[in-house]
Amino acid sequence: MEKLMPLEAFLHEWQRRHATILKPVMIAGVALGAAILLLILLRIMFPSYTAFVFRNVWRNKLRTILAGTAIVILTLIVTAVWSILVPLDAMLAEKTADIKAIVTEKWQAPSQMPYSYADTLERGAPSESEDIRVKEEDSMTWSFYGGSIDPAKMSFESIVFFFVMDPRKAPTMMEDLETLNPAYVQAMVDLPEGVILGQGRLKMLNKQIGDRLHVTAFGGYKDLDLDVTIVGTLPDLPRYSQSGIMNRDYLQRALDAYERKNQKKHPAADKNLALVWLRVPDSGSFSKLTNQVMSSPLYTTPAVKCETASSGSSSFFDSYKDLLWILKWLVVPALLAVMTLVMAMAISISVRERRIEMAVLKVLGFSPSRILWIVLGEALIVGAMSGLLSGIITYVLVNSTLGGIPLQMAWIPLWPILADAFWWGLLFGSVTSVVGSILPALSARRIRVSEVFAKIA
Repeated sequence: MEKLMPLEAFLHEWQRRHATILKPVMIAGVALGAAILLLILLRIMFPSYTAFVFRNVWRNKLRTILAGTAIVILTLIVTAVWSILVPLDAMLAEKTADIKAIVTEKWQAPSQMPYSYADTLERGAPSESEDIRVKEEDSMTWSFYGGSIDPAKMSFESIVFFFVMDPRKAPTMMEDLETLNPAYVQAMVDLPEGVILGQGRLKMLNKQIGDRLHVTAFGGYKDLDLDVTIVGTLPDLPRYSQSGIMNRDYLQRALDAYERKNQKKHPAADKNLALVWLRVPDSGSFSKLTNQVMSSPLYTTPAVKCETASSGSSSFFDSYKDLLWILKWLVVPALLAVMTLVMAMAISISVRERRIEMAVLKVLGFSPSRILWIVLGEALIVGAMSGLLSGIITYVLVNSTLGGIPLQMAWIPLWPILADAFWWGLLFGSVTSVVGSILPALSARRIRVSEVFAKIA
């Protein structure tokens, strides 16, 4: 396998770390910096009030800890759910530029097209001089191959699953693989049986680069067992942790070898092309491409359809539509409402216990507005600190121990907690705490000194 030069290796490693480490560190730094800056400004502008509010927050330690713990747990759940919904919405959102089109079989799912379609589909199926012609670097074919390295024990730990494609297209056509080591790609080109595996799968198989695997196929490729060599690893991303990439030429040669040996075609020989990705610059080009592909006489048995990547992806997630709707419109609002209620109850109890204190503050010259802001400030401190702590715990705990949220949806086995969790936690905790403390704060503002001291007397 071709080795990277020291400088190239350094630049590649820096780029990989920039994508996986530097971004969350920067976002965490911004969130922490914003919180610290706010505290500094409050301390400078209202030195005595800020210290007073902090003392009040820590006066009843047990209540503050319980309220903060509730905010941490609930924010953790909301952040986890949001880390699924946000990338999923982005994945399903229609784009108007740099559009990716997906060509699949029209009447069957999963798509099983003959591989003979690939040559013309990769170019956009042009037949007239004015037709759209897709550039070589803007197209990619996909097939899928799965098997086990331990046929006697078909367990999750022994399974390998490959995206079968031209490896040279992976860095430009697959999401988040821009940092894929170019030496690994070249190794697959030089050694057709070479494969690249996700780092999680590599660890589970207890294998390393250079090892050979005998893969016993299952599913549609049953009896087409392959010997492969691990030549590299995919970037450390949860979505690719358990999968791998195989050279499409190697699979096609194996199908041809099967036919020569058995004097008959393998059942998958005429239906092993799952889909074709095509990239076009704008929606007008996409419309034209769709017309020329679907009207082409080359693709009638079976017929094909051409749709945007978001539309194609949505078909994979149809079975999860109800679950996603419940998470987005019922679970998340309910959790935020509970967070608000928790803070409202904690602050209400605090205000009732401190009615005499509030009355004394008014006697000492504190205006009703200042009383209100003291109560809101106490809630804001508890909510903001708890929310920020929850974001940090969620990101570090889930990503470092599980690699992401283990919720299998279509081809995505794990959903990493996004780096945005740091400011999400700060935002969710702050907003729900302030909203929940509005009524108790107004109640504190309306406390009448005469009534309080009359009851004492």
